[in-house]
Amino acid sequence: MEQTVVEKSAPAAKLSLFTLTTMVIGSMVGAGVFSLPRRFAEQTGVAGALIAWAIAGTGMLMLAFVFQSLAVRRPDLDAGVYAYAKAGFGEYLGFFSAFGYWASACVGNVTYWVLIMSTVGAIWPALGEGDTAIAVVLSSAGLWAFFLMIRRGVKEAAAINRIVTVAKIVPILVFVVLALVFFKPSVFAENWGGADYAGSLFGQVRGTMLATVFVFLGVEGASVYSRHAKKRSDVGRATILGFLSVFAVFASVVIVSYGILPMGEIAELRQPSMAGVLEDAVGTWGKVFISVGLIVSVLGAYLAWTLMAAEVLFVAAKDDDMPRFLRRATAADVPVPALLMTTVLTQVVLVVTAFSDDAFNFALDLTSSLSLIPYLLAAAFAVKLGTRTDRRTEGGRTTSRELTIAAIATLYTAFMLYAAGLKFVLVSFVFYAPATILFVMARREQGRRLFSPRELAILAVSVVGAVLGVVALAAGWISL
Repeated sequence: MEQTVVEKSAPAAKLSLFTLTTMVIGSMVGAGVFSLPRRFAEQTGVAGALIAWAIAGTGMLMLAFVFQSLAVRRPDLDAGVYAYAKAGFGEYLGFFSAFGYWASACVGNVTYWVLIMSTVGAIWPALGEGDTAIAVVLSSAGLWAFFLMIRRGVKEAAAINRIVTVAKIVPILVFVVLALVFFKPSVFAENWGGADYAGSLFGQVRGTMLATVFVFLGVEGASVYSRHAKKRSDVGRATILGFLSVFAVFASVVIVSYGILPMGEIAELRQPSMAGVLEDAVGTWGKVFISVGLIVSVLGAYLAWTLMAAEVLFVAAKDDDMPRFLRRATAADVPVPALLMTTVLTQVVLVVTAFSDDAFNFALDLTSSLSLIPYLLAAAFAVKLGTRTDRRTEGGRTTSRELTIAAIATLYTAFMLYAAGLKFVLVSFVFYAPATILFVMARREQGRRLFSPRELAILAVSVVGAVLGVVALAAGWISL
């Protein structure tokens, strides 16, 4: 029977600590981990990889602590990333944070379908590396099938995600164990310095940064779903537990791969490169094993990210920062209009990436770039919270430890924007500027002034950035 779409009135579905933790792990463990060996081998050797993981691990752990602290200090704020930006820096930047986070999730979802098609393409050449016409058609059918499934209910979808999260961790752990069994110390030693690569060690490390941002996207998963938590304190616990678990696995996958094949060979592997590494170690069955695990993993991550993306639009609409039609939900707690917009944007980006020279890496890097501004604003809000007294801050003013952590997280995300480079910053503006139409719609519905002087200045920056991005693309200065 068709479910009626109504204004949200039923209480939000409640999720346990274990379920929230699996939401965090499920969000982070997706396409990225299976592509890590090649992504790192293309840029650096073992030494650079260790430094990169140290930087990324420290930076993202600080960001995880920020989300943990904010969940406790400001329990009045739901949907994490978006709500923190709005509370700290006003409605327009809060809107940009919500839209950027949502757009990054949609673009990230494209990488999942590209990688699935590339995996199957190893035995069905018509799919290529996930960028052929038939691959796009099959991917499109898959994403709309997920739309129909999620529409049935949030609790049901979250339960599926919990099961899938457990299932997809197994092949990754098996990969690490088998790679250690077949580890070749001489190969590992040859890969230590990245001697075949030009440029400084700093340049090598910088080249891996967007990959590390991508694989850690989702660390805020429990924060986004804070309104569904049975206990508010579970949000912070789930964030830290999920991050530490995933960090250990991701770093291990990269480092042990250097002990199986020379860097040059890893860099030439077809994605998912983890399958190629294991195939060299144990034979064809290893490739098949990882490929099946990848498909399960990616579908689970796609489910989690689609849920989170729709949730951000829904909560922003409830707060009157998005048009009112996005606040409608079914009796089963599914924000259908927000879910539909998420699926539509994913579909559009899926078609666009088919014209990219490297669909997977382009979508991966753009996802990372789009997410960095929301992360930066959330971290900066934590700094702001620690430098002034606010009666809404639970437990009084934040401690010096919390302030230090927030400052490190802010510096880390700012460095990530630098590491992304001008290309992806400009392409991000191409997404951000047109989104203002939704902001204008919301303001008109409320009969409010469209922009304050400060907001006009922000609009001008975004429009200039978008124009430069379009010109650069048209002139061939940057390419997809």
